[in-house]
Amino acid sequence: MINKPNTDRIISTTTEPPVRIYTDGACRNNPGPGGWGALLIYGDRERELSGGEAKTTNNRMEMTAAIRALEALKRRVRVELYSDSSYLVRGMTEWLTAWQARGWKTAGKKPVENLDLWQQLDQLSKKHQVAWRWIKGHAGEPGNERAHKLAEQAIPA
Repeated sequence: MINKPNTDRIISTTTEPPVRIYTDGACRNNPGPGGWGALLIYGDRERELSGGEAKTTNNRMEMTAAIRALEALKRRVRVELYSDSSYLVRGMTEWLTAWQARGWKTAGKKPVENLDLWQQLDQLSKKHQVAWRWIKGHAGEPGNERAHKLAEQAIPA
């Protein structure tokens, strides 16, 4: 079976600039207490979001940051979402379509981990035109550094 790219995403014809979103997750121990952070930038406006959970994993925090950021958008827009999580970016750009075709199973026929969050991301990403971009973490990118700081500060004591 040939995997086809997911083409049911909404394509925007707007000439408005995209909303840039930087996301990050952090976890003390894995699993353990964790936090997530997101920075949304549109023109000269910025919005910071963050939150935490007492027992979670780093992957769940990375995904939650993207979910909360996309949920914060009030209308359909083009989005450039930057994350240092290859798990998140590859999941949305490479693995999602195949998982769905296999009934949310991995290539090894095991259930997809974090299914609840992948399904939320899938639904939210259909509302916008999202370009998922991987960036190297802790490499001096200001948006990534701010999202990381928000995530660290949100980890419950």
